[in-house]
Amino acid sequence: MLLLTVSPTLLAIADEDRARRRALIAVIATVGTLISSTSFAGPAYDGVWSVLVQTEKGDCDPAYRYPIRIANGHLTNAGDAAFTITGAVAPSGAITVTVSGAGKSASGSGRLAGTEGGGSWTDGSCSGSWTAERRGA
Repeated sequence: MLLLTVSPTLLAIADEDRARRRALIAVIATVGTLISSTSFAGPAYDGVWSVLVQTEKGDCDPAYRYPIRIANGHLTNAGDAAFTITGAVAPSGAITVTVSGAGKSASGSGRLAGTEGGGSWTDGSCSGSWTAERRGA
């Protein structure tokens, strides 16, 4: 029989290493969960969409129509108009978007399902609704 004697100092170091390993594993698991929960829709909603924005409150223009492109769940401007679109579509179809241009900015949210969607928007002084239709790949 072999008898192994380990000093209390070595045991304390081993326990500390185990605690560090556990903490690292917990951090990796948390990051993995965050990444998977913030994943984007991917090809399910990819393509060009026509968006109609209507003002329901405030003195903003009554309506706008513009194209957006969704690629790997990320939104971009698909037209020639000088504005910037940023946002993302979740795998569930939930969408968040910010449109900015000419010194103004508006935020919106809603949901896409199949080839259509809708939601609401606001810029602080105006607000309304939006609808979207998929137009192509």
